[in-house]
Amino acid sequence: MQNDNAPAQADLVALKQRLGKIGVWLALLGQESAATSRAAAATIEDLGYGALWIAELLGGKESLVNSAILLSGTDRLVVATGIANIYARDAAAAVAGANALAEAWPGRFVLGLGVSHAPLVTARGHDYGKPVVTMRAYLDAMDKAPYDAPLPAPPPRVLAALRTKMLQLAAERAQGAHTYFVTPEHTAKAREILGPGPLLAPEQAVVLDTSPDSARATAREYMSFYLKLPNYLKSLRELGWSDDDFAGGGSDALVDAIVPWGDPDTIAERVRAHHKAGADHVCVQPVAGDVERCLEDLRRLAPALMG
Repeated sequence: MQNDNAPAQADLVALKQRLGKIGVWLALLGQESAATSRAAAATIEDLGYGALWIAELLGGKESLVNSAILLSGTDRLVVATGIANIYARDAAAAVAGANALAEAWPGRFVLGLGVSHAPLVTARGHDYGKPVVTMRAYLDAMDKAPYDAPLPAPPPRVLAALRTKMLQLAAERAQGAHTYFVTPEHTAKAREILGPGPLLAPEQAVVLDTSPDSARATAREYMSFYLKLPNYLKSLRELGWSDDDFAGGGSDALVDAIVPWGDPDTIAERVRAHHKAGADHVCVQPVAGDVERCLEDLRRLAPALMG
């Protein structure tokens, strides 16, 4: 059941309309120059994608500053943090930064928050707390934080969520959930937990390659990092995957389930499967080695994804 902090239904409808059905997820823009990032964001906007989701990597650009860079290079594109690590700034700083972006670019910024993963948090010098307890306390602190600058409307916030309790918290205390490294089966489960109203925006990594061997090799290289993180393994186990599937960068079945590969129509079918399972907005992540190749994949995918 949603509490008094739950967003109004009209706000959720407006958020979903602004995001559109298809967005882009790119981590690489946290490691590029401002000029390259602005140009990439402008290209993504021109291609018709509704939103650009960015990561926050240790050693990369701070996510709220990076969001401002990307917003400054576009006219309509929504920029969303996917996610801003709550261990990277205190709650008052998150409120101040997100509100400033919302005031400067009305309706174009979404604050995605997440607890990240224990190895990435300890690398920052923090102790990794219990995820749901820590996130709830952070949201409590955000709701109490002062903000005296102009603010026509606060930005929407979504939570990185995979399992039941965090998804429930996303429904209760945010506009919805951003899921990552998931299948359409997970999307269906997440929608059931969230209920019909909240935003559900899964990320979907893709490989635009019709060769099974080379496509799966690319996917395995991408997946190898995530298959070392307990949060993702727990989520996959709940869907029936086993340790045998996690070995060696992933079994063929797991690779194909997490990272669809093939031609644009094949990839578009997987994206549609997420929508059919209850996703409002799917963030497509081309698995490619550099920004230019990601943009080229997005050009080739756009007619199939948005046609």
